Amino acid sequence: MKNDLKRTEFINLLKSTEREGIDEVIEELDNLGFFEAPASARHHLNDDGGLLEHSLNVYYCSLKVRDMMSEFRPELKEECPDDSIIIAALLHDVCKSDIYKKATRRRKGKDGKPEYYTGYNLDYSNFPLGHGEKSVIMLLRCGLAMSDYEIMAIRWHMTAWDLPFQSTELRKCLNTSREICPLCTIIQAGDNLAAGILEKKVEEEDDDYFDF
Repeated sequence: MKNDLKRTEFINLLKSTEREGIDEVIEELDNLGFFEAPASARHHLNDDGGLLEHSLNVYYCSLKVRDMMSEFRPELKEECPDDSIIIAALLHDVCKSDIYKKATRRRKGKDGKPEYYTGYNLDYSNFPLGHGEKSVIMLLRCGLAMSDYEIMAIRWHMTAWDLPFQSTELRKCLNTSREICPLCTIIQAGDNLAAGILEKKVEEEDDDYFDF
């Protein structure tokens, strides 16, 4: 029931933008399992429906950041309108829709002995093309009309966590995007606030691997 309400809110927000291609995006997310997927395998909101909840949390936080900073820079509301916050925040992590596969995992129980539980493994084989850039390409494939700022905000929402540091060109692209696109900084802040404050992190002691 809880996820049904969040799903309805998510879809209604997207439809409110009246963007070309938005219905196709919603249909594709449904087909990929976005609404049932976790937000991570081991960390924030690592349970069914976590990705949906995280996306809404990023929207709430990003909207608050935009409104708060507009007190200092009133032009932000025009530069980062509500529909751009909706598109960039709700769709920044669509790249995660198809990478989590349920699996039996192991962790240390309260008694110190190993116990088994149903968790997730990571499988990137269905379109191994990175993170933010994968989200952008998936959305463009659906025919979603996006502004340059929205594309930049989705592409760079992970900032340096998703940046090959050996690439001078990519570092310059990231820095330039943040200079010219306030939506980038707003979505990055919203993502960090959602994952780091609103969403309880669950650490499991099992095989070491990194996920986000």
